[in-house]
Amino acid sequence: MSNMEDRGSTLERWLTPPRVATLPWPSELAAPKLSFEFFPPKNAKLEADLWACIRRLEPLAPRFVSVTYGAGGSTRARTHETVARLGRETSLTPAAHLTCVGATREEVDEVARTYWQAGVRHIVALRGDPPAGAATYEPHPGGYAQAEDMVRGLRRIAPFDISVGAYPEVHPAALSPDADLDFLKRKIDAGANRAITQYFFDADVYLRFLDRCHAAGITVPIVPGIMPVTNFASVKRFSAMCGASVPDWLARLFDGLEEDEATRRLVAATVAAEQVRILQANGVDEFHFYTLNRPDLTYAIAHILGVRPA
Repeated sequence: MSNMEDRGSTLERWLTPPRVATLPWPSELAAPKLSFEFFPPKNAKLEADLWACIRRLEPLAPRFVSVTYGAGGSTRARTHETVARLGRETSLTPAAHLTCVGATREEVDEVARTYWQAGVRHIVALRGDPPAGAATYEPHPGGYAQAEDMVRGLRRIAPFDISVGAYPEVHPAALSPDADLDFLKRKIDAGANRAITQYFFDADVYLRFLDRCHAAGITVPIVPGIMPVTNFASVKRFSAMCGASVPDWLARLFDGLEEDEATRRLVAATVAAEQVRILQANGVDEFHFYTLNRPDLTYAIAHILGVRPA
């Protein structure tokens, strides 16, 4: 991260002439490796939207696509159904989110075995959010207490490819940044193959975190999570809950665009593409996009970055 002091951290700095002069043009960078995240549908209309999203992004040949659980595992059945269908009907490599919330060890293990038997080899192992109405997370009396414990359990079942979560700006429930990093280290030591980060907006937030991971002896890939912003007010509300900071420069970029969706999309594509480019210039080559089941924006950003249909 030695060159980040000169490069600056905000989009405003990126767009000044010195910043542009230090960044390679997209054509000078290799196309990054991408993965995409979807969430399972709640009704027939949203299911049609999801599958339109999947078909739109499938030609980009992502490394994998993940399917989330709702808070407290509230969408467990729909997640399983979506993952199974991805394996049956597409060329994509599905990754299933699996959480500790609201299930015994035996129930979680059985879900994992079912995935393995169905050909699903990649699990995103997460502690999970508290169920609706609960203020804090409480482990199930007969369940895995933390993601670290689930990773060990998965390793006993089959040689899964396991991803876990990471928080560049610290998990909201963590006692301290050091305690949060220790949680991540324990998940990796338990057998995780990589970590996927919560989204962030300033590149130096991720790069500082990467330095701390390396200093702690974490050597697996730490894949940055990228959230294209189309609705600034919604992202600001969600960020307050998940511990992601929203910089002032981002608020200024979206100021006055509440009724101008077309311009919001252009701004969103510019911000996300520049975020990826600055990380690429610092040696990062893999990114996980939170698509929110909206394919066109993600597709446009991928195109800017040189990722084209296979």
